[in-house]
Amino acid sequence: MGTTIENIVRMMRLTGDTLRFDETYPGLRMVDQIAAADKIIRFKSIIRMDDGSTGIFQCYRVQHSDILGPYKGGTRLHPEVDMDDVKALATLMTLKTALVEIPFGGGKGGIAVDPKKLTTNELERLIRKYTVRLLDDIGPNRDIPAPDVNSGEREMAWIYDEYRKHKELARGVVTGKPVELGGSLGRREATGNGVAIVTMEAAKEAGMNHFTVSIEGFGAVGKYAALALSQRGIRVVAVSDSGGMVADANGLDIPALLAHKSKTGGVSGFGRTSPKEEIAAYPADVFIPCALGNSVTSQNAVSVKAKMIVEGANAPLALDVEPDLARRGINVIPDILANAGGVVVSYYEWVQNREGFYWEEDEVNTRLADKMIKSYQKVSRYSKDRGLSLRQAAYCIAMERVAKGAQARGVQ
Repeated sequence: MGTTIENIVRMMRLTGDTLRFDETYPGLRMVDQIAAADKIIRFKSIIRMDDGSTGIFQCYRVQHSDILGPYKGGTRLHPEVDMDDVKALATLMTLKTALVEIPFGGGKGGIAVDPKKLTTNELERLIRKYTVRLLDDIGPNRDIPAPDVNSGEREMAWIYDEYRKHKELARGVVTGKPVELGGSLGRREATGNGVAIVTMEAAKEAGMNHFTVSIEGFGAVGKYAALALSQRGIRVVAVSDSGGMVADANGLDIPALLAHKSKTGGVSGFGRTSPKEEIAAYPADVFIPCALGNSVTSQNAVSVKAKMIVEGANAPLALDVEPDLARRGINVIPDILANAGGVVVSYYEWVQNREGFYWEEDEVNTRLADKMIKSYQKVSRYSKDRGLSLRQAAYCIAMERVAKGAQARGVQ
């Protein structure tokens, strides 16, 4: 799927080469320690299909680092998921949680499956079997799954319900649950809202008082980012999903587009539909890729007309395109900052589960905005002070925090 552990570690090493944590832990030695996963879990889940046949599915969970707290990360359902993807995404989660200063480490899970090809009953059996196989590896104080590509509240509810059959302390085992089962208000929209908050902050700093946005991907992240931006008076001029791209230079009616997607399953047919590949080249001030990793490569990066790219997805930019984007004056807001809103509110959900006291949505959103703005400002200051890109600055801050935690714990 394009998110390679080699690219992530390469970026860490490029950044870590400039760091020296202390005389005992030179930068690259600490990068090697941070980059190595604590535990890699791989197994097959075998379920009965509705027609009586047997389904066999490859499953993964990578627990990357618990230096700063329990492992935390989503569960991705996609036919192209492999161990390399999961390792890379788990590593990104370690950096992300460290950057926004929440007491979690990094983890990630995945099942190689196209959930659209399974019935609801088959998918539920698969998720429950996946949970049973991980009973001794996940838990509220150990490893806390969450939604990711093609998983959401329903799948988290199944994990929670299966886990509670076997374990006493259960409610905080997953985040992104339905509100009725202890989920947090505002969690569903949190990643997209966080993307919108960071976009607004970055645009303000760049002096872009009025700007247009194009968004690749209109799923759990992209649609809420589009809605949040449109509610702030920003014109979203183009949106794409797997079925195509729709655009309007005067600004799309995002609430109407959301209703259309809910009714038809996609954005196609909401006015003139173009090939989805045209989204990167569509003229907009800010481009927000919210689909899968590696969607902006050397082939289409040359056509990007935006002044700024905000990474709503995990690793949507191929590593080799950033130098050229920088030379063209295109600023990139890195994923571990831009899309951290989901894990921030997951942390808030986990806290509420532990307290047994639940917050109003306004409080969740206020806390989210405060965290995202402060995180952006911290990265921006670090970047300017040291002459680094925002990605390099974000990686430095995150790795320094993990390294200091490792040193304080005596982990060698």
